[in-house]
Order: sequence, then C-alpha cells, then structure tokens
Amino acid sequence: MRAALLTECGAAPAIGDRARPVPADDEILVRVTAASITPLDRLCASGTSYFGTPATPYVPGVQGVGLREDGTAVWFPTGAGMRPGDGSMAEYSAVRAADTVELPTGADHALVAALGLSAVAAQMALTWRGELRPGERVLVLGAGGVVGQSAVRLALLAGADRVVAAARSGPAQRRAARAGATVVVPLEENAEVAWLAARMRAAADGPVDLVLDPLFGVPAAAALRTLRPGGRLVNLGDAAGATAPMDSATLRGGSLRVLGYTNNELTPAQRSKALTLVAAHAAAGRLKVDFETVRMEDVAAAWHRTDCRMVLIP
Repeated sequence: MRAALLTECGAAPAIGDRARPVPADDEILVRVTAASITPLDRLCASGTSYFGTPATPYVPGVQGVGLREDGTAVWFPTGAGMRPGDGSMAEYSAVRAADTVELPTGADHALVAALGLSAVAAQMALTWRGELRPGERVLVLGAGGVVGQSAVRLALLAGADRVVAAARSGPAQRRAARAGATVVVPLEENAEVAWLAARMRAAADGPVDLVLDPLFGVPAAAALRTLRPGGRLVNLGDAAGATAPMDSATLRGGSLRVLGYTNNELTPAQRSKALTLVAAHAAAGRLKVDFETVRMEDVAAAWHRTDCRMVLIP
C-alpha cells in the first residue's frame, strides 16, 4: 500500500510502499480517508520529544479518519512516534477497536481529521480543566491556530458570554474573527507584559474568568493580569516561549489559578466523549476551522506547512 514513510528523524516523510498492516486480536483494519499533520506528529518525528527517538522507518500520523470493513466512518488515534508501530498516513491502518469513535452521518472526514485531538484539547481544557460556566468571559490566546479557533467556537457553544481572542498575524486574526471572537487583540512582536495586558483588558471590557493559553511566554503573563479574582489560566502549550515572566504579586493578589493540561491525561472514555461532541458540532455546521487537503504524494511539501492545518487524502 502507499504510505508516508519517515526514514530519518528531523527530515520530512516521503511517499513509499508499506505492507498492509495485519490487525492484532484487539485491532481492526481501517481504510484511511483523511489524516491530519499535527504539531505532535512533527515533534515525534524530530526525535527530540519526551517520548524518545522513534525507530525508523515508520508511518507517522497520531490520528486519522477512515472506514471500517462494514463501511462505518470512525475517527481513530495511534501511538505513531510515541511507541513502536505505524500511524494514520497510509491507505490502511490497524487500530485498537476500543479506541475508535463512530462519526455521525454526513460528517466531513477531512474536517473531523483537521479538528481531531486539537479540538478535543480545546474542549477539555475549557470545560474539564478550566471549569467554564455559562455566562463567563473567556480570553483565548493563539486563537488563529486549530486549538485556538476551536476554543473560540467551543467556548461560545458552552455558553461563554464574551470571547476575546489574541493572535499574531493578520491571517490568524481573521481566522479568530471567523471563529466567532467578540474582539481580536493583535499579539505584537516584542510587546511588554504591561502594555499587552492593558490592550487585553480594554478589549475584554472588564476582567475575564478564564484564559486558554497554548502560547505561554509574554502573552500568558499579560493574560494573567486580565483575570478576575479567583480566575483561571489553563496552559496547554509553549508556542511563544518555554518560560513566562509571571509575577508573584499578580498571582497572590488575585488568588489566581494556573493549571496545566495535556490530552495524555484523558481516559479513553473522556477522549471518546469529547471527540463525539466535536464531531457532532462539525457535522451540524457549528464548528469549523481553516485547513487544506493535499494528496498523499505531496506529503513532503505539506509536512513543512505550519501556516495552516494540512490534511492528507490517501
């Protein structure tokens, strides 16, 4: 079968031939219809992740969408790059039957693949970790990415009163606005914490209850200053920096909570429930993100595209 093969850590995968996988006793064979290229795929393939260096060659792809033998459409996860075995970027994938999630009738396979675990992270960071309640105000950092776009829309669907978005580039700001953000704050290069915090507070028109933060760094430190007393900041990434210049006075003065989130903490049941909700919203037209589809043979070029979520179509 055709597959994207990664033969050297740090390099892009290339199209190649791979034997069709033979499912183990607890697995099923899925004909892949869409597989997204995510930051986690690139991290695992770099050989520098906390999962260790993967054995090569292997088929990357930590998630995908496809059809079971009976024609049922499913979303599925894999451990590609995190443990031995192949992933979703191939014509077929062998996956644990218990990990698959059936999709609603009419679901767009490419859209569900684009959303996938990114939207699961947004949903669970907002609701399970962040304890979002109807009527609260939310600030979403990095709102032009898939996690951010999903978080803006999912916060509104969960009953948020006002969602402020922050994004760096013009295209990212426009994506955040299309997702439904009430107002979008530009994240300017080399901005100081106090200056950026003032911009955020003005845009929010009052203190916010919850910050969703996939960036850390200066944006997180600034966002912390927009929180009401007892407010929460949930961090799920460090795209703007591995450390953040947060000050103790802000934390203590507001009795604030800074919380970490990772999808790895979810039980299979939690992940399945969240993915089912995400897929239902997508099928009903309530949840969309920007993405592009590419052919499997164009995987090498698509691998390096970080301006948009790329979805491979076998």
